[in-house]
Amino acid sequence: MPIGYQGEVYSYSHTAAGELFPERDRVGFSTFPGAFDALVAGKVAKLVLPVENSTTGSILPVLDSLVGGGTRVVAEHYLPVRHAVLGVPGTPLDRIKEIRSHPQALSQAVKWIVHHGWEPMPVHDTAGAVRLVSETGDPSIAALAPPWAAEAHGLEVLASDVMDRSHNTTRFVVLEKGDPTVAEEANKSSIAFETQHRPGALALVVTELGLRGANMTRIESRPTDEAWTYRFFVDLTHPPGREGFDSVFDPIPATMAEFHHLGSYHAAPRPE
Repeated sequence: MPIGYQGEVYSYSHTAAGELFPERDRVGFSTFPGAFDALVAGKVAKLVLPVENSTTGSILPVLDSLVGGGTRVVAEHYLPVRHAVLGVPGTPLDRIKEIRSHPQALSQAVKWIVHHGWEPMPVHDTAGAVRLVSETGDPSIAALAPPWAAEAHGLEVLASDVMDRSHNTTRFVVLEKGDPTVAEEANKSSIAFETQHRPGALALVVTELGLRGANMTRIESRPTDEAWTYRFFVDLTHPPGREGFDSVFDPIPATMAEFHHLGSYHAAPRPE
C-alpha cells in the first residue's frame, strides 16, 4: 500500500514522505480528515502529516485528530522549510499583487508579505498554490511554496528564503492504524490528558512526570467536546522501551482525569 500525506506533489508533506519512505508510492489527500479516513479504511499503510512548526506552532487539525481516531504515532521527522516566491518567469517583485499559499506558509512569512504589500490568498496546499498560479498565467499573482515546485509548473523562483524566522522547520509525524505500542528503541511519547478540576492539578501532573524522569518537550491545551473544558497535549522523552515508558506512566499520575497514549517512537534529532 502507498504512503499517504496531505497536499499535492511537490508539497513539503510530499517531500517529507519521500525522505522517510523513498522506495514507496505516495498518495496525497486534499484535507487532513480525508487523509485520516484513508488510513483508518486501510487505503494507505501510513500517513506522514505535519504536527507543528517552529515559527507558528501546532497544526491544530492534525493535533485534534490524534485522540480517539484509531491511529498511533510511530515516528517523527523534521523538515527545514525554506519558502520561495514562485511566479511567471521574468516578473519583478513589485508587480506582484497577490500571494497564494497554505495558511500555515502565509503565516510563516507575514513580515515579508506586509513589507511588499501583497494580498495573501489562502489555498489548500503550497504545491496546489503553484499549480493554480501556473494555470492563471497572471504575473500579478505568485505562490509562496517550495522552490522545487517551480520547474514542473513552468514558473520561476522570484525570491528565495522567504520566511520570518531563519529556523523555520516543520515537525512531521508518521501514523499507523491501531493502538499504540512501545518498541524497544522508543524513547519519546506523545500523550494527551485532562486533569481534575482543582487548584494546582496541572502543576502536580507536570511535577510528577518530571520526578519520574520525563523531559517535556512540548505542552499545549485544546478544547474538548465539552464546553470550557480542556485537554493537554504533551510530547516528552523518557528512558527507552516498555520499561522506560512504564517508569513514567505506571501508575498514571493521580491528578489526571483522563489519559490518552498517542504513540511512542524514537526521538529524531532536532535541527539547530
